[in-house]
Amino acid sequence: MTDQKRTTKTPPKKRKSAAPKAKSARPTKRKAKSEPPEASSAKSPTKKRKSTAPKTKAKVTKAKARKSKGPPRVSSIPAPAARRAYRPKSALHTRICELFGIEYPIIQTGMGWVSGASLTSATSSAGGLGILAAATMTFPELREAIAKVKDRTDKPFGVNMRADQSDVMKRVQLLIAERVKVASFAQAPGERVVKTLKDAGVLTMPTIGARRHAEKVQAWGVDAVIAQGQEGGGHTGQIPTSILLPDVSAAVDIPVVGAGGFRDGRGLVAALALGGAGIAMGTRFLLTQESQVPDHVKQIYLKTKANGTVVTTAVDGHPQRVIRTALIEQLEKANPLTRFPRAALNALSLMKVTGTSLPELLEEGMAMKQNQELTWAQLAMAANAPMLTKASMVDGKVAAGILPTGQIAGVIDEIPTVSELIQRIIAEAEQTLARLGA
Repeated sequence: MTDQKRTTKTPPKKRKSAAPKAKSARPTKRKAKSEPPEASSAKSPTKKRKSTAPKTKAKVTKAKARKSKGPPRVSSIPAPAARRAYRPKSALHTRICELFGIEYPIIQTGMGWVSGASLTSATSSAGGLGILAAATMTFPELREAIAKVKDRTDKPFGVNMRADQSDVMKRVQLLIAERVKVASFAQAPGERVVKTLKDAGVLTMPTIGARRHAEKVQAWGVDAVIAQGQEGGGHTGQIPTSILLPDVSAAVDIPVVGAGGFRDGRGLVAALALGGAGIAMGTRFLLTQESQVPDHVKQIYLKTKANGTVVTTAVDGHPQRVIRTALIEQLEKANPLTRFPRAALNALSLMKVTGTSLPELLEEGMAMKQNQELTWAQLAMAANAPMLTKASMVDGKVAAGILPTGQIAGVIDEIPTVSELIQRIIAEAEQTLARLGA
């Protein structure tokens, strides 16, 4: 009888206790865990089924928690390995490679009297971007030089111009007609020049020396900028490349190319680490076999020490880095009264060399004076500078000229071909990335 009573009472207990206990799954689970094994085994089968449901829900809750936390951990493990396997190639294939259609992020700057058709075409053929120096060319000379470059290579190249030249728009139209890839400028071009080139599909890339200049030209619509630090040759600013490059890169959205103090693959990797999209080099390309600078002049560069250069305003009124020579010492010691007549005479000599008429010379001088806010003395000196550079770089008369250079000349000791130089830079850059575990 006792057994029968228990049997008849069990179903009602099941019906009464099932609903409330199902609602409070977690308390049941905690209670079940506190019971000893003997008590658990003594329970009826129905009670076992009741305790199973809450345990299942708890397991589902834990599984969901693990699922929500699991994927980020799992996906973050293989990602770095994939990047490490591909990065050496992608790190050197930067935005300017895509923008300019070049193989390597290396640019040869447009150095007056130095960057002729031979050097420009050799650089482009080797995978970099060669830039023809048009600032010291007459318009017919520029047209001829562009034709020579196109005959020697089918790769993209650029042309460097002065934005303050009186016939700058005529030169712009020539670049458009010849389908030149890039127009570079040693100074910021006007908004009109940028728009004309951009509308015709020609990319623009001025050289700047300060963050605010980069922000200004980006607003005009330029496609990239070269940020040249104080170590650079020729006209240069006061901010070292290691400070200028990351500052400008953080300020603008367009690609920024570092210039000033670069010569090898380690420098290329350093420029990329500082936020640059590549490097631009002048002096390093000047000291190659394809450079049209006379060999005996190149030897002077090779013998120059790292402290053998000076930044002077005595040449044309603007800070310019050159090799310290006897002529530079004389110019720096001369007072403005004696410096001006000599500069004026050299300006007239420049007129004869370039075939420029006196009215054209005056027109260009007025444009320079207006755009750069120069005094008449500074204007004469500015016209004098190209003649002093030509005396060394073309005529080989070092004693009568100036030798613009970057500080990097002090650590260059050989003259390779352009192709050898570029391949060496890329190989060393890849080795550097591998050494850093990139």
